[in-house]
Amino acid sequence: MAGLASANLETRKQSGPRRAWKGRRMSIRTDKNVVERCAGNPLITLADLPFRCSDIRNAGVTRFGDEYLLLVTIESLEGRCELYLARSRNGERFSIDNKPFMTGDTGPLAQYEGMGIRDPRITFLDDTYYIVYVAEGHHGLRLALARTDDFVTVERMGMLTQTDCKNGILFPTKFDGRYALLERPKPGASIWLTFSADLAFWGDPQVVMTPRSGYWDSDRIGAAGVPIEIDRGWLLIYYGERITSAGPLVRLGAVVLDRNEPWKVLARSNIPILSPRERYERIGDVNNVVFSCGTQLDDEGKLRIYYGASDSCICLGTAHIDDIIKVCYDSSREF
Repeated sequence: MAGLASANLETRKQSGPRRAWKGRRMSIRTDKNVVERCAGNPLITLADLPFRCSDIRNAGVTRFGDEYLLLVTIESLEGRCELYLARSRNGERFSIDNKPFMTGDTGPLAQYEGMGIRDPRITFLDDTYYIVYVAEGHHGLRLALARTDDFVTVERMGMLTQTDCKNGILFPTKFDGRYALLERPKPGASIWLTFSADLAFWGDPQVVMTPRSGYWDSDRIGAAGVPIEIDRGWLLIYYGERITSAGPLVRLGAVVLDRNEPWKVLARSNIPILSPRERYERIGDVNNVVFSCGTQLDDEGKLRIYYGASDSCICLGTAHIDDIIKVCYDSSREF
């Protein structure tokens, strides 16, 4: 796959989130946390909403014009999840719309989305913002696809997978002319990659990563934010779950994937980059969870990781991208 042309770099900075990052010289960190929490955490709680609801879960993120946009999963009082837009100029102080951007379909897809939609990931590709989300219906969970050009109107494009599949992310580029989709099918607990020439028919499945016994991600893993192009390939933030005597513990880690064959792992963090430690991360509707659906890289190489904490609020953590890459290579040579 050819690298990004310098002539297109400035255009991509203005029109969408995808760009290659050429790293600075890596330095040794002396602090304890790779990802630093925003001082204003949590950014969005139930008290910040202009309406009543049951809880706040996870949010996809993108840049649109001069704003950060979050697409937030919110569970209504009736128990159905919907997607709301939240807007911010500085990426920390958000105002959220009082009406949903997307709800479960009431038309042809109602049998697949009637119980709600959640966990969106936003990918900017071919001058379009694609939204991969989890659709829940009476037949189970499926990944679905929508697209928008203005975040005012949205077009549903249909289902991407069969039943019992979650954590879907569309790569921000094509490989040999094909779209690539990260997903976590069930039964199973691993990250897979499938390909499509038309966004309708998917195949050629490749396993990317599996859980690792004895590690922080020993029981289940899934892709978090949209992969970021770096010098060495692709940086992917992912979540890992470990079952403890007190219940599941969900943390975030990182992995570097091959540039042209993204199902190949080059380096994987053997330690988490973010763990539930604060009260808002440890106590909520689902305790001890940090779960991300979106990351955003700025022009200085700082990665913003927007994450849901204990299925009860939206938070922000930041780290320089080179420090995350360093953890992938230096935490262990085994993956």
